[in-house]
Amino acid sequence: MALTLADVEFLRSERARRFLTDFAAADLSEANTLPLLTRLRKTLSPSEAGAVLTTLRLRHKARLKFPRHAADMLFTKSGLEQASHPWARRYRAGLIESQKVLDLCCGIGADSLAFATAGREVLGLDIDPVTVAIARHNSAVAKRRASFAVADVRAYDPAGFDCVFFDPSRRDEQGRRIRQTERYQPPLSLIADCNAKEVILKLAPGVDLRQLAAYGGQVEFISVAGRLVEAILWLRRPQSPPQATLLTARGRYHMIHQALEPVEIAPPGAWLIEPDPAILRARLVLQLAYDLDAAMLDPAIAYLTANSFAHSPWARAWRILDWMPFQLKRLRRYLVERRVGRVTVKKRGFPMSPEELINRLRLPNGDESRVLVLTRHLGKPVAIVCEDAPFGQNERIFYN
Repeated sequence: MALTLADVEFLRSERARRFLTDFAAADLSEANTLPLLTRLRKTLSPSEAGAVLTTLRLRHKARLKFPRHAADMLFTKSGLEQASHPWARRYRAGLIESQKVLDLCCGIGADSLAFATAGREVLGLDIDPVTVAIARHNSAVAKRRASFAVADVRAYDPAGFDCVFFDPSRRDEQGRRIRQTERYQPPLSLIADCNAKEVILKLAPGVDLRQLAAYGGQVEFISVAGRLVEAILWLRRPQSPPQATLLTARGRYHMIHQALEPVEIAPPGAWLIEPDPAILRARLVLQLAYDLDAAMLDPAIAYLTANSFAHSPWARAWRILDWMPFQLKRLRRYLVERRVGRVTVKKRGFPMSPEELINRLRLPNGDESRVLVLTRHLGKPVAIVCEDAPFGQNERIFYN
C-alpha cells in the first residue's frame, strides 16, 4: 500500500511503535498476510493495520541497505529500491569537497544522511510530501542534521550551494526501468545548466553512454564486492573515458583508461577469467588483460584466459579442465564419462540459455559437478569445462 501523511504520523506514534516492535519477528510472508492483518485489525483500523504491515516488510528488506537503523526507519517501496548501497553512499560523500550540498530528488533521505555524516550541511528536496516526512523521520532516527523540504526540483535554485547531487527516478509508474535519460523523472537535462562548483548525477548502472556524450565530465561505474550497483556522472571533472571503482571489505580500487595496443587472441589456457562488471561497463577489459598478462578468447567477448592467475580484486577465475568446439552430443558424452551429474552454466555470446542447455544435456545422476562456460573463440561456439569453485573475487558482501 502507498503511505499517506496520516499514515506517517501514525507510524511515528508510540501506539504504532508498540505494534511494530511486537510484530517485528512475525512471519511476514505473503502467504501470512491475511492472518497478520486479522490480528492487527483487532486493535487497529484497516489503514493503520496496512501501514504497520507495509512498514514491517520494508524494514525487513532494508536491513542490508540500512543495517544500523532499519528497525526504526520508515520507507516507501520505490524509495528503498532507489536508495544507494551503504558503501557507495559513504564513498561518494567522502569525495565531495563542498560544505553545502543540495540533494535534488532526495527520496527517503539516504544520500542526504551520508552527506551529513561526512560533515556536510545538507538540504534535501523532493516533490512528494510523504517522502519528505519520511526523510525527516529517518534523519531523526540516525541522529543526523539534515534539512528537508517539499519542492518541485524542476524550479530549484541552487544559489548558496556549492554542490548539487541529482538522483532522478529511473522507474515509471508501473515500476519498469527507464532506459532513456531524458525520460528520467525529472530528465537529466534539468541539471545541464547548473553552475554549482560540484555537480553529481546518479544514474542507472546500465546507462547508455552515448546518451551522456553531450554532457561532458566523467562517468564512474561502482561495483561492490563484484556486484555493479550504480553509475555516477561527475559533471565538473574533465571530459574523459569512464572509470571503474571497486569497493570491498579490504579496500577501494580504481581503474582508468590507458592507451594500449590490442591484446593477443588465444584459445582457452589454464584459467578462464571473468572481469568485474564495472570493468565491463567502463570498457576496461583490455586494460585488465594487460594487468593480468591474459589473452582474450574472442575480440567481441569479455572473457579472458591465462596460463596463471594469482589473485586480482577485479576478477574471478575458474581453473579450466578441458574445452572443445560446442557439440551437444559430444559435450554430454564427455560429462557422462566423467560422472558429472551437476553443472553450473555460464554464457557470453552464446544463443542457448543455461536452462535450455541443462534440459537438453539430460545428465544422469553423477557424483561430480562442473562449471560449463559457453562462449566463442575466434567467432566459433565453444564449451569450456571448469572446476566448480571460482578463485578470486568471491568475498562476502559486508554491510556497515
